[in-house]
Amino acid sequence: MSKVVLITGGSSGIGKSIGEFLVTKDFIVYGTSRNPENYKESKFPILALNVKDETSISNTVNTVIKKEGKLDVVINNAGAGITGPIEEIPNEEIKNNFDTNFFGPINVIKAVLPQMRKQHSGLIINITSIAGYMGLPYRGVYSASKGALELLTEAFRMEIKDFNINMTNVAPGDFATNIAAGRYHSPLLENSPYKKPYGDTLDLMNTHVDNGSNPDIMAKAIYKIINTPNPKGHYKVGEFLQKFSIVLKRILPDKVYEKMLMNHYKL
Repeated sequence: MSKVVLITGGSSGIGKSIGEFLVTKDFIVYGTSRNPENYKESKFPILALNVKDETSISNTVNTVIKKEGKLDVVINNAGAGITGPIEEIPNEEIKNNFDTNFFGPINVIKAVLPQMRKQHSGLIINITSIAGYMGLPYRGVYSASKGALELLTEAFRMEIKDFNINMTNVAPGDFATNIAAGRYHSPLLENSPYKKPYGDTLDLMNTHVDNGSNPDIMAKAIYKIINTPNPKGHYKVGEFLQKFSIVLKRILPDKVYEKMLMNHYKL
C-alpha cells in the first residue's frame, strides 16, 4: 500500500519539491498552507492549516486520517525566517517566530502521535536548519528556534521508541527558495548602532539564498530517509562547507570558531 504523507508548508519551496517528488514515487501526499485556494494547480492536495492554531492542526490531521485511514509520514516543514539585531527585534516578533518554528511542530506532533501509536508505526521528520547548530549574527532568533527543535527531537525519539514511531531532524543549508520573501526583517534604523553591520550581513544572507542549491536535493534526501528502516536522529543536507561548519564547531575552540564566523560575515 502507498504510504500517506502530510507536509506542513507544502505549497512552495522545499515542501513543494518534497511533495512533488514523493508523488512520482507513488506516495499519497497532502500539503498544507494558510491559503490553499492559491494553489489549485498543485500536483497534490493542499489543505488549510495554520501551525499556530491547534484547532486548525487537529482538523487537518483528522481530515487526512478520515480519508486515508492512516498517516505514515509527517514532515514538519512549515517555518519562518527572521533577521535583525536581537536588541532591536520586538519581543512580539521573537515569540511569533518560535510559535511557527518551535511550538507549531510540537503541536503537529502531538496531533499525529495518537494515530501513529494506534498503527504502531510512523515517521516524523522535522525540517530544521544548519543555522540551528550555531548562533549566527543577526539570525540569532532563527538559530535559536531551529536549535530548540533539534534538541526537542532528541528527547522525543527516546520517549516514542516503545511505540515503533521514529522521529528525525533534517537540517538544510541554503536552498533557492522564497524564504527571504516571507522572512521578518527588523528594519534598518538610521540611528541604530547596528545599521552598517546588519545591512551588510542582510545582503550577504540574501545572496546565499539566491545562490542556494536546488531544493530537489532535499526531496531526494527525504525520500531516502523515509525508506531507511531505522533513521538516525540528525541529517544535514547542503553544500560541503555548510555541513563542515558544524564539524568545525565541535573541534575548534569557541573563540576561534567565533572569529571564523565573524570573518565570514565581515564583522
